[in-house]
Amino acid sequence: MRFKTDLALEAKQNLEEAGIKPGQDDGIISEEVKIDENIKATIVDVISQKGEILLGKPQGRYVTLEIDGLLDVQPEDVKLRAERALAEQLSRFIQHSYYLKTLVIGLGNERVTADSLGPVTLSKVKITRHLFQIYDCDGDDQYSNVCGLAPGVTATTGMETADIIEKIVNMIKPDAVIVIDALAAREIERVSRTIQISNTGISPGAGMGNYRKELSRESLGVEVIAIGVPTVIDADRLMKNPDFNVDMVVTPTDIDAIIQIFSDIIASGVNICLHPGIYS
Repeated sequence: MRFKTDLALEAKQNLEEAGIKPGQDDGIISEEVKIDENIKATIVDVISQKGEILLGKPQGRYVTLEIDGLLDVQPEDVKLRAERALAEQLSRFIQHSYYLKTLVIGLGNERVTADSLGPVTLSKVKITRHLFQIYDCDGDDQYSNVCGLAPGVTATTGMETADIIEKIVNMIKPDAVIVIDALAAREIERVSRTIQISNTGISPGAGMGNYRKELSRESLGVEVIAIGVPTVIDADRLMKNPDFNVDMVVTPTDIDAIIQIFSDIIASGVNICLHPGIYS
């Protein structure tokens, strides 16, 4: 049985549990890298249409950071190392340069804790576009031209989120878009220890089971880097009776702490990557 997941790592595990061990001939290449005693990175590259169909994920690169010890009593050292690890991986997708202009988007509903990762994280990202406008600067060696947007959700705005973002992209004309959103996982332990980075875009609301129009290079015309944290899992995964299907997702009781910790890590990683002269 395939359980719903937004993580490429878990999609690969679904295949392996079905007796399929995907490799390069299948259009899927994976590598595991131990960063330190608490942090591991798994890189999954989908390199062909065959791999795309097999894994159920668009062609591109997916980096999954698994971080142990974040919910311990004194996790600050782990958090700092996680921020650096995220910044290093993110810099392989997008690198600071003098003229770099980036739009950071925090997807989700601020009023629903499990769906609030995007806007909470965005509030901690260093926004600088207004400074470039005030001082009439084309670029800077120390930090990037960064603007942010928390577009809300269709249920509260009445507008298609992807349409709002497309209009902003056409107006701002960024070199890249970083999209931050909640995801769904198949394993509950990944909710408190996992970050996924990919260059394949994202569908707003996917983590909450409410798929909307995708945000990708194809739809926006610029590079789209998605950063996500699983905050929910399919309720069926927890059911003892496999014949009793329920169409809902569940989230841990400590989701408030999880959102705060991961929003800190992602915002710091983004700031280090985009503003190396200030945060490095």
